[in-house]
Amino acid sequence: MKQKQRIENTCLVFILLIIAVQISLMLIIRLTSPTNQGHEYMTSLECNGSQSTSWALLRSIKGGPIICDKTHDNYDWCVLNHPTILDPNISTFFTIGSRSNNPSQKPLIEKVKPYPRKWEPLTMSLISEVTLTTSSLNKPCDIHHESPALVFSVSGYTGNLFHDFNDGIIPLYVTINTLFPNQHVTLLVANYTNWWHSKYEVLLRAMTKYRVINYDNQTALNCFPSVAVGLISHGSMTIDPSLTPNKRSYLDFRSLLEAAYRDCHGKTPPSLQPGKPRLVFATRIGNVGRVILNQNDIIEVAEKVGFEVVLFQPTKYTYLCDAYNLINSSHGMIGVHGAALTHTLFLRPGSVMFQIVPIGNEWLANSYFKSVAKGLNLQYVEYMIKGNESSLAQKYGLNHLILRNPKAFVNGNWSQIDNVYLKGQNVRLDLNRFKNYLEIAYSKAMRFMDNNG
Repeated sequence: MKQKQRIENTCLVFILLIIAVQISLMLIIRLTSPTNQGHEYMTSLECNGSQSTSWALLRSIKGGPIICDKTHDNYDWCVLNHPTILDPNISTFFTIGSRSNNPSQKPLIEKVKPYPRKWEPLTMSLISEVTLTTSSLNKPCDIHHESPALVFSVSGYTGNLFHDFNDGIIPLYVTINTLFPNQHVTLLVANYTNWWHSKYEVLLRAMTKYRVINYDNQTALNCFPSVAVGLISHGSMTIDPSLTPNKRSYLDFRSLLEAAYRDCHGKTPPSLQPGKPRLVFATRIGNVGRVILNQNDIIEVAEKVGFEVVLFQPTKYTYLCDAYNLINSSHGMIGVHGAALTHTLFLRPGSVMFQIVPIGNEWLANSYFKSVAKGLNLQYVEYMIKGNESSLAQKYGLNHLILRNPKAFVNGNWSQIDNVYLKGQNVRLDLNRFKNYLEIAYSKAMRFMDNNG
């Protein structure tokens, strides 16, 4: 009986040894395959409240000298996790010192275009490519930096405020808080322009204490303890707290905006009218589409309801300190769906965001600014245009597919949205119907004003 038990135990140990050998062989094959030699690629994890790919990969950052995440549809990023020197002539970060005990091993090379619209080939053709390699550069450093470097591009759609934040500032905030939580980094800006830096200089100073570097005009050899290239995006105008190690949210981002702009020197907004909530009216003029054709009538109705209305017509060169001072001191903001509503980021949490949504703009309105309102705890009011309020009705008739079923008309073709529903449509609001929504917004704004001043 005892001998039989010993035989069974011996067989069990032998089986476990075979399993262990098989697992070891599988790991060796994975780690020595072309896509995993010396660095790691992580498949996307489901964003169900657990770790994001980027954060999970960050935790394994000691696994190799170059670590990349290229699993996403809209962005790539790589980290050279070793002291590095930038050769600006060939836009390449080299490794300082040897990373391998095997001289015959080929150096690793990764290339990244650091702009989070990877699915648009034409846009990405405008983005400068950056190379990371484990090869060494036999040149001394001219400038030593004590902080890690983060490289990103401000080409693409930069110049449109929505894209400045959606493709730039918000992903920059997300990336810093994912790859460099509780650290200051040196920002290297590719496709740099002076106007962009002037517009966002105040905000960038709140993100890092180090001077922003123009990546394109460097001639010296800059050295860093490590470098990350690329920006992480959680989606359109989205900050998902579950995807950053320090659980950063839209309210944290709003606190950063407040820290940046509360003390900057800008125009003092007009004094508030006693007992009246202030409504900032973002206007659109000219041949830009989505213009309110009876705007003066709308303003008159809003004032009769009880609002103090202040017109706000931003441009590419609007000083953000001025915009912040006006909007932060107000009780609500209203406008047709468009880039100007990006300024609702400056509204105080709890105030009112009123979005007017033209025909065919529904999913854009929901994906972009409605999500911002939710993240900032704004009181959201939405006015959906009816067919007879759109200029498209005069051009095509109320029974045309363009008005009856925009989704079927578009059929996945973005140019139809852009040419017909964004640039090819103006609105004339039904004053009686719109007044009802203004009264709802007024009630919410009054409560906010009574509680917050």
